[in-house]
This record gives sequence, structure tokens and C-alpha cells, in this order.
Amino acid sequence: MLKGRAAHWLDALRTQLWPLPVLAVAAAVALGVALPALDAGIDGQLPDSARVVLFSGGTEAARAVLQAIAGSLITVTSLTFSLTVVTLQLASSQFSPRLLRTFTADRFVHATLALFLAAFAFALAVLRSVRDEVSGSTAFVPEISVTVAFVLAIASVVGLVLFLAHLAREIRVETIMRRVDRETRDTIDRVFPKNRRVADAVPAPQPGSFLIPAVSSGFLTSLDKDRLLAAAVNFGAVVRIDRDPGSSLVEGVPFATAWPLEMGAGHGPDAREELCREINAAVATGFERTSVQDAGYGFRQLVDVAVRALSPGINDPTTAVHVLGHLSALLCRLVDRNPGPEQVRDDDGRVRVVLSLPGLPALMDLAVNQARYYGAGDPDVAGRLLDLLREVAFCDRTGRYRDLVMDHLDRMRSAIATANYAVSDRRRLLDNAEACAAEVQARKG
Repeated sequence: MLKGRAAHWLDALRTQLWPLPVLAVAAAVALGVALPALDAGIDGQLPDSARVVLFSGGTEAARAVLQAIAGSLITVTSLTFSLTVVTLQLASSQFSPRLLRTFTADRFVHATLALFLAAFAFALAVLRSVRDEVSGSTAFVPEISVTVAFVLAIASVVGLVLFLAHLAREIRVETIMRRVDRETRDTIDRVFPKNRRVADAVPAPQPGSFLIPAVSSGFLTSLDKDRLLAAAVNFGAVVRIDRDPGSSLVEGVPFATAWPLEMGAGHGPDAREELCREINAAVATGFERTSVQDAGYGFRQLVDVAVRALSPGINDPTTAVHVLGHLSALLCRLVDRNPGPEQVRDDDGRVRVVLSLPGLPALMDLAVNQARYYGAGDPDVAGRLLDLLREVAFCDRTGRYRDLVMDHLDRMRSAIATANYAVSDRRRLLDNAEACAAEVQARKG
């Protein structure tokens, strides 16, 4: 599995619109040069059964077909790009600006743009090989090449229809939530795999500890654990990364701490400076959060959708309720994964690197707090929040997070008691909260 900066750059490339279309154009131009040469080499040698399906017009007809294909496809490509931009604007304004990466990483959009531009470039490349009869040369029509251009044009028409259907499906909020949910599950599986051991107590800094400042500003997007471990072993140190992936780093501000592995040992100024360089080299930063190692990023995206849906300008509590369903499923997936800091050990089993990763309390606060603050005034949203706490408590079979669930239940009871509900709604929600609290108490480990 790719790690650290490699995963960071791969994710950055995956979320760009241009790489696949550019590769497709390059391949189309190469094919548009090579295929007419093949046409010229086998001109007149094809059997009649093969020539039946090939283009049979003259030079003027071939030029007209290729010009029509090139002209129409560049227009269709402009339309496709315009629709994509409109979709991005809609997602940013109605749902969340942090969802734009989800759309720009859509492989169907990449493939559609690649098909249109490849067909356009291929038609132009073939057009240059069509030759009229002039003194010293005979007329030449690359029959195979023009036929391939025609097939690409038909494929582009089909691609346009499929793209419109795909776009209509992608802008639905249910589809957006499902994609974010799936991406977040993948991140959880990478960062917190099944049967993850419970981390021991985080080692405390020893005498001789020093802070490691960041050399660049931006969001911490990924960490290369192998490189961090190698740096710690080479310098006889223990390294603790004090910021979670997704945290904001500021140039010159410390984000990690290091100290000698052996009591009484120390590091000189040169060794400290070199260790700082190695630690920073193992850390990737960017100016936007990504899902490479940031388990909280998907929670942030879903919560943004819920909060935007609860705003007075949109007033869509049903979407907020659906978002809470996805958040509940993600929290329940984390319950038995032992989320929290990770300790990387050397070959002798000694802790050499401590990575700060979010625990369930931090992720539950992220999932619940803003939804409670903005949505507690709606009985349906409040009821779904109580159901979320009940579902997390049910999945917590050891009772490890019992106090956490009870704390959020107390906050919900306070919010319900002060909200402007009808008497019957308040009574129903408080009864629901009491029933949830009784279930949590009964399931304690």
C-alpha cells in the first residue's frame, strides 16, 4: 500500500480533472498519425468483406466527415465542461465547499472528457493525412482511420447521453452522502483496521526533549510511518506527532516532540536540526484536507451537509436526519476498532513513534455537537440524535464508551428541555432519552 507522500500525490492526481483527458489526447494524436500510415501500407489489399464496413467516400467526403466530427465534439466538450462547473457550483453553495473534491474525483466525468477530447484530437490528426490527387501523387483516403473517427463520434454521442444521466444522479444529496460515506469507510479501514490493538499509555517526554517546528504551512494530509520510524531509530530518539491528520500546521510552530530513547542521552544542535528535517520530510501538507489518512474529514463533510440543510435559507431537516443515519453507521463501525493514537515500534518492540489519531470521543463530538446545536429545535432531528446515541451504545458491547454516550445524552436532555417544542413532543423526546439512558446503564461492562 502506498504511504506518506506517495499516497498524498496519488490522491492529489486522482482529484484533478486534467490527467486522464491529457493522456487520452496524447494517445489519440499518436494513433491519428500511426493509423493513416497503416492505411497507406495496406491500401487496396483489404478483402471486399472488410471494405464493406469501412468508409467508402472520396477525399471531399472524408474531409467533411472529419471536420464535422472535430467541430461538433469541441462544442460538446464545452457543454460538458460547463455542466460540470455548474454542478460544482451547486454542490459548493447548497451542500458544502468541501464536497468539491468528491466531484472532481469522479472517474466517469474524467472518462467522458477524455473520450470527447480524444475523438476531437484523432479527427484532426487524421484530417491532415487526407490527400487530393495532385501532380506526382495520387489521392489518398485513410479508410480505416476515418471509420475509427466515425466510431469514436458515435461513442461520444452515447457518452454524452450517459453523462447527462450520470450528472442528474450525482447531484442528488443521497448520492453525495453515499459517496462520502463510502470514502470515509475506506479511510477508517486504512487508519483503524479490524482487530487493532488497544494502544498502551502514550510515553511522556523525557529530559532532553525538544519541539519540532513545521517547515511549511497547510493541512497535515498524511504521515509516512516507515520514514518516521527510520528517523527515530537512526537518531536514537522517540518521536511523538502532536497533531492529527487534518490539523492545520503553521510554519515555525511546533507540531511534534522528540526526546532521547535512553535516559541521560542527548542530541546536539546539528543532530536536532537533522532530525527536524527528517521528520518534516515524512509529513505531507496541503492547502485542503484529504481522505488519505484523515478519518475525520468524511465526518466533517457530512456534518457540513447537515448544518447547511438546517440553515434558515434551506430548511431541510429531512436531509439532516439522513446525514445522521450515515454518521451513526460510521461511528458504530469505529466502536470496536479502538480508534486513537497509534504507536509504532522498532524491531525490539520499543515504542519509537507515537502518532496522534482521533479517538471516538473526538469523532462523536464532531458528528453530534453542531447537529445538536443547530437542529435540536426540530423534533425529528432531536429524535434521530437520540437514536444515534442508542445505536452507538448498542454496538459498544464492552461498555467502554458508556460515559461518553451518557455525557451526550445529558447534553441532549438539556437541549430538549430548553427547546421550543409542543408539550407532547418534549415529553416524547425526554421519554426517549430516559429509555436510551436505561439501555446504556443496562449494557455497561
